[in-house]
Amino acid sequence: MKPPPSEWDFPDPATAPPGEDVVAVGADLAPGTLLEAYRAGLFPMRLGADGPIGWFSPDPRGIIPLDGLRVSRSLRRAIRRFEVRIDTAFEAVIDGCAHPPRRGVWLTPNVVAAYTELHRLGWAHSVETWVGDELVGGLYGVAIGGMFAGESMFHRARDASKVALVALVEHLRAGGATLLDVQWVTPHLASLGAVAVSRPEYLALLAAACRRRGPVWVASP
Repeated sequence: MKPPPSEWDFPDPATAPPGEDVVAVGADLAPGTLLEAYRAGLFPMRLGADGPIGWFSPDPRGIIPLDGLRVSRSLRRAIRRFEVRIDTAFEAVIDGCAHPPRRGVWLTPNVVAAYTELHRLGWAHSVETWVGDELVGGLYGVAIGGMFAGESMFHRARDASKVALVALVEHLRAGGATLLDVQWVTPHLASLGAVAVSRPEYLALLAAACRRRGPVWVASP
């Protein structure tokens, strides 16, 4: 479902100074605002505990090439221990990412509500790992065309979030997606194949991905 357009105009991150991650401050978290930001190569994060919303375009930017995910032998064995589902427990996944508190104070109730509304409208999705009826890990993010912007992941069992990532990459590849954005390259993500690209390179990849038809997101039975 397409939400009303944003009331805000974002600056073009291509004009931001190299290496400067924050390119705008303010605005809101309405669905139209979030989607316009992601299409422009931006994502939100609060600046400090009580600060305004900052709109980030990291330079360099972290991505995981869809043909470059590193799956170790132990991770391949771990895959057999979990059942993977898509979009059956979005709110539980984002709650798992928020508790215990992570990423400072970013995943506050209003942020959770904003992404939950994006999910209701069909733009935000979760990939979940289960053992029986217990949710033990997962991730969530925003999908536009052939781009998926990963926001956060969590695990309550060893390798559960990694298995969700493997399933996400398989889903994206099968559906014709071309870009998996992970914001920054952390040591953990680097071990899984994440690489850093310059802002101009990322924006070119993003524009091409958003023009594509991406995977179909249908909740697992």
